[in-house]
Parts: sequence; C-alpha cells; structure tokens
Amino acid sequence: MKNIKIILFLLCIFCFEKNIAQVWISDNGDGTYTNPILHADYSDPDVVRVGDDYYMTASSFNCIPGLPILHSKDLVNWKIIGHALVKQPPFETYDRVQHGNGVWAPSITFHKNEFYIYYPDPDFGIYMIKSKKAEGPWSQPLLVKAGKGLIDPSPLWDTDGKAYLTHAFAGSRAQIKSLLVVCTMNAEGTVVNSDEVMVIDGHKEEETIEGPKFYKRNGYYYIFAPAGGVPTGWQTILRSKNVFGPYEKKKVLEQGSTAINGPHQGAWVTTQTGEDWFFHFQDKGAYGRIVHLQPMKWVNDWPVMGEDFDKNGIGEPVTTYKKPNVGKKYPIETPSESDEFNEPKLGLQWQWQANRQINWGFPTSLGYLNLFCNTASKNIFNAPNLLLQKFPAEEFTATTKLTFNPRLNLESTGLIVMGLDYSFLSFKNNSGKLYLSQKTGTFDKTVSETETTPILIENNTIYLRVKISRGGICNFFYSLDDKNYQKVGNDFKAKEGKWIGAKVGLFALGEEIKNDSGNVEVDWFRITK
Repeated sequence: MKNIKIILFLLCIFCFEKNIAQVWISDNGDGTYTNPILHADYSDPDVVRVGDDYYMTASSFNCIPGLPILHSKDLVNWKIIGHALVKQPPFETYDRVQHGNGVWAPSITFHKNEFYIYYPDPDFGIYMIKSKKAEGPWSQPLLVKAGKGLIDPSPLWDTDGKAYLTHAFAGSRAQIKSLLVVCTMNAEGTVVNSDEVMVIDGHKEEETIEGPKFYKRNGYYYIFAPAGGVPTGWQTILRSKNVFGPYEKKKVLEQGSTAINGPHQGAWVTTQTGEDWFFHFQDKGAYGRIVHLQPMKWVNDWPVMGEDFDKNGIGEPVTTYKKPNVGKKYPIETPSESDEFNEPKLGLQWQWQANRQINWGFPTSLGYLNLFCNTASKNIFNAPNLLLQKFPAEEFTATTKLTFNPRLNLESTGLIVMGLDYSFLSFKNNSGKLYLSQKTGTFDKTVSETETTPILIENNTIYLRVKISRGGICNFFYSLDDKNYQKVGNDFKAKEGKWIGAKVGLFALGEEIKNDSGNVEVDWFRITK
C-alpha cells in the first residue's frame, strides 16, 4: 500500500510538471480517441492547418486575455500557446465587467504567410487581427465593418485574388436573425464592403442558422453553418458554383440516436495525408461548450460527417474513433490546468473578467502569485479582478494554498465557482480576526447572496478546496495542514455564465480604497481527480 501511494504521488508531481491533465485526456493511447477532445468551454471553435501544425481559436466573450490560441500536431492532443487579444477594445467599455458581451464566434485563417482572425463584437462590429506567428504578437484589432448585431464572420480569399466575407446576425442587436449574407472585402481584408447579398433565409426550415464557415472545393463555394439552436440543432451545408448563390442546402450532421445534443458550429480541416475532419461543439450547460472531433468524407461533392447510425442519410457524432492519420505519432498533451506559480508568469489557462489593471496583482519570482485586495464591488458577480479558468472535466477537484496578509478591515480572498449562480469560500478579515464562510449568490437581473455562519480561523495560511461531481455539484472544504479537510457550507449546483461555462478560480477584494491594500500569496492551484 505504501509503494502504491508513493507511485501515485510521483505520477501527480509528473503531471503537474508536464502540464498533463489528471482529469480528462481524450487520447486513449491505443490509436483511438474519445470525444470530447476538449472537455472544456472552447465555444465556437475554428481550426486551421499550416504545414504539419494545427491551430484553434474560440470565443472568449468578456474574459481577458481573449481569443485563446491552441496548438496540436494530431487534432486530438491540444495545448494553449497564447492569446491573440491581450486587451479588448473599446477599453472604456471592457475595463468593466460585460457578461456575455465582447468576443463572439471568431474564425482563424492563414493567408499569404500570415494568420488572420476575424471576430465579432455584437455591439460594435467585426474586427480583424493578424500575426506572422500563431503565438503572437498579434496586431491591434482593426474594426473592418462597424455595426450592431454583426456576428460569426468567416473570410474567403478566392483563387482569382478576390476576397469575400460571410456573416450572420444577432437578433438582440440587429433585430434580424436566422439568415446569412455574403459581401466583398478589399484584397488585404482590412475593409469589408456594404454590398451584402442574403444567401439563405433560415426561417424556412433552418431556423437560427448562424456560425458560417466559408470554403471552396472542386469549383464549389461552401458555407458550413449550424441551425436549429445551440442545444438542439444540426449542421447544414450550403453549396453553389457562384459565390453569391443561389445555394443548395443539405443537413449532414445531427444528434440522432446519440447522446450528443446539438452538434454545433465548428471547422473543416484536411490533414497532410488527405483525411478530412470536422470540429464542432456541444452545449453541456455548466460545463460550457465542449469540443468534439468527427470523421468526415466527401460523397458527390457533399461532406458526410460522423457515422449514419440510424441509416437516415444524415451523420451522427461518434464517441470513440480511430485517431487522424497525420503521418506520425505524437505524445499526449492537454491544456494547462494546475499552476505552481513557480515561474514569473501566469499559466495561460487564466483569464480575468475584464481588461487587466496593473494593481490587481502580479506573478512573482518568489514562488507565489500575489493578488491585491484593492477592488471594491457591491457584489463579486461584477468584480472585474476574478482570476478564473474553465471547468476541465465533468468531475474534478480544485485545491489552492493561500497566505492572507490583510491590511484593512473587511478585506477578503478565497476560492470561487463562478457563473450566473455562484458560490465561494470567503476568507475575510473582520476587526483583526480571520473568518471563513461560504457565500452563495444568484443573478436574475439583480444579485442576491446568502452566507453561512463564519468560522474563526487561527492562521493566515489556509488550504481551500472545491470538489465538483457529476452534474456540476460542488462541495467546499478547508484545511490547515493539507491533510485533514473539513466541509464548509452547503452543496451547490454550478450554473453556466452568460454564454460561457462555469469557471473556477481566485479572488482578492476589499471594501475600502486606501493607499496600501492587503494581499494574498497564492502558493499553488491544483486540479486533480
């Protein structure tokens, strides 16, 4: 038994050092993979291949840094390599929390030896950024088409040098929806013209059609687009010999007899060996919009996705399947989750709730992350300086070691599960004494919070833990020695945020603004089984 414990301990240390997930790995190690390839909220994924490398980006909404960039060699194993959007414009807007606003569904393209990302902000218009390297640095966002409700842009540079863009509309801003348009761009992709042509009216059999991706193959123009709604829809393919249509349409992927609801928007990729694959997301409530990979082939110039299990001529999502043939075998990689804070930089999994301000905190060369209690907010829901990361699996445990150094009364720090409903462990200074309690809040136009009876803690170093079980059920614990953990408060059911999954992470807050805020030293943050 002692030897088994030593082996498990060494495996944990190896996983932390190598940044290999302990809670979700899609690669089965036997030449197959199991969906989802990412059990995390990488909503609206788009993928591009450049040589032997694959790059993914996804929606980030009001989470900063935004537009995550992930890299893979085999389409199954992914790691985060950076973010394309360090700070979100307009700054005067996104310096404040803007739940559900910001970066909606982006597209990533490689054109003339540069990466291009087009992303929509439904309140301002369509932006473009570009870079020579996927890791960055990326250019400052350029507003290429202003307007409210313009969403889901996807560019196409044709073989004759002409450039086009397709996009959809958000009814909440544009007062029109369920339709797609195609318009022209200048050759550089820096100006999108106002010469839109509607190519489909989704009110006729394709309600809520959105999320288009623009391709050309064998003389056909293709628009891949989900319809039918995020949790319940399907994949529709449009094709035409003319870029402005008219377009034929065909349903090619649906839930069918599977457990994968609403296989939603994504990306077509061809490997260097000639195989075709399709990425899409599945809305899984509090877990967010998780990413699946489907085999794909072409029959009579129509894509066929997944497997037709119920023999109705429409593909359905696969669960376990043979990995893509990319010509070589590559080791298992996963996005970063745990962070030992031993490097003078934050792990790439972390995001704030608004544009970062310099006085929120710093990584250090001292072996810990330093956060300051200098943001006063009426409630934590609208606090911009929550440091959060995505739920990485259906079941997992998050544990952190904190040393709290308050300087002002009512400063607090702790561990939070964040969404439209939220719950957190609050480690708070009250008249020179430290108390621990669970606070739980709900958001329905206004915020209301409840609190358990505070527990006096006779130490400023504490271990906080939340254990998430199937269905997003969260239980909170604390320890003073990292061995004996005591339950705090009540069970809490995690809930998604505004267009995003629930997140887990850290905070440091104050209720007074003075010239020397208290701080918390975060020794480590670990995701385990």
